[in-house]
Amino acid sequence: MLTLKKHPQGPLTKQVLLIVLDGVGYTEKGFENGNAVAKANMPVLKGLWKNHPTVLLKAHGTAVGMPSDEDMGNSEVGHNVLGSGRIFDQGAKLVSQSIENGSLFRGPIWQKLVTNCKNNQSTFHLIGLFSDGNVHSHIDHLKALINQSIKENVTKIRLHILLDGRDVPEKSALDYLIPFESFLDSHRSSGIDIQIASGGGRMELTMDRYDADWSMVERGWNHHVEGEGSIFPSAKDAIETFRNENPSVIDQYLPGFVIGDKNGNPIGKILDNDSVVFFNFRGDRAIEISRAFTEENLTNFQRKRFPKVEFAGMMQYDGDLFIPKQYLVAPPTIDRTMGEYFANEGVAQYALSETQKYGHVTFFWNGNRSGYFNQNLETYEEVKSDIIPFDQKPEMKAKEITDNLVLALTSHKFPFLRVNFANGDMVGHTGNMDATIKGLEYLDLCLDRIKKICDDTNTVLCITADHGNADEMYQLDKKGKTQTAKDGKPVPKTSHTLNPVQFVLYDPKGKIQLNTSLEEKGLANVAATMMDLLGFQTPEGYHPSLINRN
Repeated sequence: MLTLKKHPQGPLTKQVLLIVLDGVGYTEKGFENGNAVAKANMPVLKGLWKNHPTVLLKAHGTAVGMPSDEDMGNSEVGHNVLGSGRIFDQGAKLVSQSIENGSLFRGPIWQKLVTNCKNNQSTFHLIGLFSDGNVHSHIDHLKALINQSIKENVTKIRLHILLDGRDVPEKSALDYLIPFESFLDSHRSSGIDIQIASGGGRMELTMDRYDADWSMVERGWNHHVEGEGSIFPSAKDAIETFRNENPSVIDQYLPGFVIGDKNGNPIGKILDNDSVVFFNFRGDRAIEISRAFTEENLTNFQRKRFPKVEFAGMMQYDGDLFIPKQYLVAPPTIDRTMGEYFANEGVAQYALSETQKYGHVTFFWNGNRSGYFNQNLETYEEVKSDIIPFDQKPEMKAKEITDNLVLALTSHKFPFLRVNFANGDMVGHTGNMDATIKGLEYLDLCLDRIKKICDDTNTVLCITADHGNADEMYQLDKKGKTQTAKDGKPVPKTSHTLNPVQFVLYDPKGKIQLNTSLEEKGLANVAATMMDLLGFQTPEGYHPSLINRN
């Protein structure tokens, strides 16, 4: 059994609260460069940053297991690192490596998918997020799967593209689609029957998570599988039509569409004996559609048909529930997490968030592991998210989360508590600057309540983030200047940033200090810090604690 060594100087506190302000990064650039964090009136949070021990943590690129420092961080990998205290190669890097060395295509699942299409003269379907955001997927991975399947004599391929506008510029769909169609033309000229068959915005269909809105999955199923929806002659025509009808709509919210032939019949229904790959590597928004293709007795929505297909995910999205059973690349093995150590040491833990980030403080925090290490010692609470665009209610569920957190703190049952507030990220993803500022300002009111309870309960409060987002709400050029549209307004940015995040420690007694001399500080240092505060030494392989014990 995994155990921790007691710190020779003992614990620094009896109760620690770690708050993850999702998407609240740090940059010296001001509001004119889209920094909603700088603009927001947040006297509590900014007072903590100014007056209490604070350090910057790297939260992107190689510091969270991404292929390079040009890759933004994201909530999945951020919480993996926060919970495990170490850096593991993540999905993007693992998939790229498996394609480069050919191991993906030598694997038995890939061979099974291809052989199925050839033996049955059936269709190979590829479904996933259509961009190079490298958070959920990468278009280069899609191209590699297409090229290899054609190389192995698959002759009929249908693509079902989910438009991004979230991890990439908000209206960039055609920037990906137009050159991609040229790529497809090069194969079509060689006699390959390959076409885009359906699609739509990622927040409209298919990519729901945490059981928040299964109607998204149902819409995706009806478009991809049944060919039901608005019929267009091409994906380009669909996107341009929707934009003309509603110029303000951004890619992630574009309605679903189906591509039809000259007679208006869908060209890419998913039928018995077809092969289907969901080519996203990230798990949270891939689990539900995977279940729809693999669970015959699914009750979350009514399917007209349950086609008997060979289905595989790019990765296994839930290793405990084996979703899906067939996958192309093995996910990282994240062991010895903070949660497991604390459970083994008898440390009671409390994890809290609203639906949109609930899996982040549980599943991802625990190393992509479902369930509990010790249910008698762990309490997980989920506040149901509203099913609306988050800029319409930028406060989200911060009040309800705070209400629950206050009760947990005052109960004195939990030496370690962790909570995620989603506002900075989920409202930031809408690209709405004013709404993001409102969401941050509402968070500050909640932090005021929480800080007072920490004073009353003598709880050490630590606040950080998993990555940036709200700190850079405008697209910037290579010189760091704000890009403007034809109307002179800033071009909104809806993706995460490459900026660091702040880690602040508030000790009601004012005694605990941080070690500012540590080099290369990142999210991986947080786990050992929590252990240190509660009187445990840093486990082997963990990044060191941020606490200055001298």
